[in-house]
Amino acid sequence: MGRLIEQLAPEYGGTIHARIDVNDDFHQAKGADVAVEFSVPDAVAGNVETLAAMGVPVVVGTTGWHAQMDRVWMAVERHGTALVWSPNFSIGANVFSRLVREAARLLADEPQYGAWAWEIHHHTKKDAPSGTLLKLVEEMKRAGYARQIDAGSNRAGAHPGTHEIGFDSAADTITLRHAARSREGFARGALKAAQWIAGKKGVFEFSDILFER
Repeated sequence: MGRLIEQLAPEYGGTIHARIDVNDDFHQAKGADVAVEFSVPDAVAGNVETLAAMGVPVVVGTTGWHAQMDRVWMAVERHGTALVWSPNFSIGANVFSRLVREAARLLADEPQYGAWAWEIHHHTKKDAPSGTLLKLVEEMKRAGYARQIDAGSNRAGAHPGTHEIGFDSAADTITLRHAARSREGFARGALKAAQWIAGKKGVFEFSDILFER
């Protein structure tokens, strides 16, 4: 992801100020307009706290860290900076989430329809189910779908990510699927968020940016 961010940044009017990896000095980020964070779940809260203390807003594309959301939120608010987060920065995946939510709303009062949620990613992905799948299930429940949603995950090869939501009855099946062809969509979404965050304060989801109108 770091290499993709660096490669695509000029298309979004950006230049790379610093590249920070594990054990690197975070003070390299001083003076940056925004930091784009793709690391590992256990590192997110500490990274955001350090960057927020330096006055650097952050776009977080790492997944699996949401148990630390309160800690992250407090750091951003305490230092008066900004953060944009999402379990998935793909524009298509966020539109897909809206479609899933609407389908769940329409079928909430149709008890003959059961639901499933499934995803597959590359074998090196740390969290399972993915943050995106968990968010999709959460959106379905918030839309009023109160019945059980059976969820499953697979990890294999170099797959960039497919998410599928299905509704099944004795009469028919509805299947909604989003398949990423590469990680480029995630990088472009993160860079779009990095453009947007300038001058903002507070904690936002990527969907706030896409659908703010």
